[in-house]
Amino acid sequence: MKLEIITPESSLFKGEVTSVTLPGLDGVFQVLNNHAPIISSLKNGEVVFELSGNETDAEMSNSLIRSGSKVHAIIKGGVAELNNNRLVILAE
Repeated sequence: MKLEIITPESSLFKGEVTSVTLPGLDGVFQVLNNHAPIISSLKNGEVVFELSGNETDAEMSNSLIRSGSKVHAIIKGGVAELNNNRLVILAE
């Protein structure tokens, strides 16, 4: 799936991933490829996503923490929208 993480200051990530774990208001949840469409509010926490293996096309900010194929981003809240295998996170 395509993931894009955007803050008011900059774009943190844009690229292909296989899974994303998000800090929803009602708890942590995960989305995978071909997940049903969803819109969710996010709270303070960590967004963790698994790279698909094709990192050459990915645009990644230096503020993200990479551990193998997993990448961690700390957010202060926001909104996530998943539709047609494209997840956009508008984060603070």
